[in-house]
Amino acid sequence: MRFACRWQPRRHRTLRTLHLRPTSLLLNTVMSSNIHPMLNVAIKAARAAGAIINRAALDIESVRVAAKQTNDFVTEIDKAAEEAIIEILLTAFPDHGIHAEESGIQAGRGQEADHVWIIDPLDGTTNFIHGFPVYCVSIALQIKGVIEHAVIYDPTRNDLFYATKGRGAYLNERRIRVGKRTQLKDALLSTGFPFRPGDAMKPYLAMLGDIMPRCAGVRRPGSAALDLAYVAAGFSDGYFEKGLAPWDAAAGSLLVTEAGGLIGNFTGEADFLNQKECMAANPRIYGQLVSLLGKYSKFASAGDKAAVRQAASNAATDGTEQAPAV
Repeated sequence: MRFACRWQPRRHRTLRTLHLRPTSLLLNTVMSSNIHPMLNVAIKAARAAGAIINRAALDIESVRVAAKQTNDFVTEIDKAAEEAIIEILLTAFPDHGIHAEESGIQAGRGQEADHVWIIDPLDGTTNFIHGFPVYCVSIALQIKGVIEHAVIYDPTRNDLFYATKGRGAYLNERRIRVGKRTQLKDALLSTGFPFRPGDAMKPYLAMLGDIMPRCAGVRRPGSAALDLAYVAAGFSDGYFEKGLAPWDAAAGSLLVTEAGGLIGNFTGEADFLNQKECMAANPRIYGQLVSLLGKYSKFASAGDKAAVRQAASNAATDGTEQAPAV
């Protein structure tokens, strides 16, 4: 099944007018005997969503935007892309479950109820609505609690990252591996800034204060899924962030591990997906990050947490508590 996005004039457009129609151009996919059939369907779904996003990007000013809460946005494009993804996935696998950012959880049925698609239709919505070209589609299939297939698609660059558990990670049919740097002082890291009301800004600034003098640089692109894909591809050497939802990191987590990297919470534990903290890197850099970031984990010892509070208090006293720009 093939879909594209047909736009109507702005004065008439609502979510219901984001019609989908067949096309022979949009769903170019990676067809290979080495690719699992479920992964191929996920790739088709990701490309369909990417086509909707790219079409909308031609006229950003006319895209309807709503705020879930302060600095947390959703657009009609998020919703249309998610609808297209779910339709393609459930057409192929009608009994699978869905865990999607915008539409929530839809339980699977029967013997395939333990197959759950974890979907972020547009990771980096704030970037998208500002025309900043760093955003992506993220789709992962979790089977019996384990991520087995993953796709991250960057529609602005037509970059397709994908992986199946045990079969390696790929970018546009090329096998990828995490970076080879072994010293944190040489490493380029990425992160995400706190942006919601109630986010712990002071501890985050203390964390940055620990990390930045010890590495080659820290970047904040604004898409967690792409950050993880870039670690897998060796474009960056590590990534850390708090406040993530499962759809932000599910696909990227498999890419990282299949590319030879490690991913977990700030204390290094691998069971991180629902813990709202994530750290990924190649094995050597990962260990060095654990030694620095472990005390910022919700699972840190009472003594470490007290040290973090003291550091945050010192930062406030020094007048360094201003929030970074989002």
